[in-house]
Amino acid sequence: KLLFEFEVFINSIRYDRKARCVIIRSLVPGVFCAGADLKERAKMQQEEVGPFVSRTRKLFDELSCLPVPIIAAIDGVALGGGLEMALACDIRVASSSAKMGLVETKLAIIPGAGGTQRLTKLIGIPRAKELIYTGKILDGDEALKVGVVNYSEKQNDQGDAAYKKAFQIASEIVKNGPIAVQMAKCAIDSGAHVDIRTGLKIEELCYSRLISTKDRIEGLTAFKEKRAPRYLGE
Repeated sequence: KLLFEFEVFINSIRYDRKARCVIIRSLVPGVFCAGADLKERAKMQQEEVGPFVSRTRKLFDELSCLPVPIIAAIDGVALGGGLEMALACDIRVASSSAKMGLVETKLAIIPGAGGTQRLTKLIGIPRAKELIYTGKILDGDEALKVGVVNYSEKQNDQGDAAYKKAFQIASEIVKNGPIAVQMAKCAIDSGAHVDIRTGLKIEELCYSRLISTKDRIEGLTAFKEKRAPRYLGE
């Protein structure tokens, strides 16, 4: 059910021209996403496991490819697939008390929804190998130190410190030209794993798509008139 609802969410955001930034959070105290339901997985037939994992992998890949910035607000446990979901986001904010880890090797499997690839690209091969081989669980401060998250916020009495920081970041993002932010994401993601010359060509292409936009003219006009710009995504 959760995967189906998540698929619906992703499709709704993909075609929503008003969406400028998305925050993924949990309303369950102390839990972001604890990963797969092991009781449910234990009931699966062998031939069902592969398609289930493939569906989850595809879903997180689609999440990462959404045109708008995605922020994960990790105010609790994010283990296994829960951390893989967060790794598919553009920005990760954790509370200091959050618990994160790719713990699959403890269950005699490996991360199968993008974790082996995204964590490695994020923090480098040696650290990713250590965390995946050991199944080590990090708190927010430890995750910040190794580069898994962008921020580690001291948890508050309401249990939503990460969400509040994520909301602050999102509020800064949505002030900017929405098409420009989307093109920045496209340029960074598409150019991250190619050679520099190819990356510069990608940047050039993304920039060229902004030249004829009304938002670009609005930005220049607002600067000249010393007022806040009113970007419409056009």
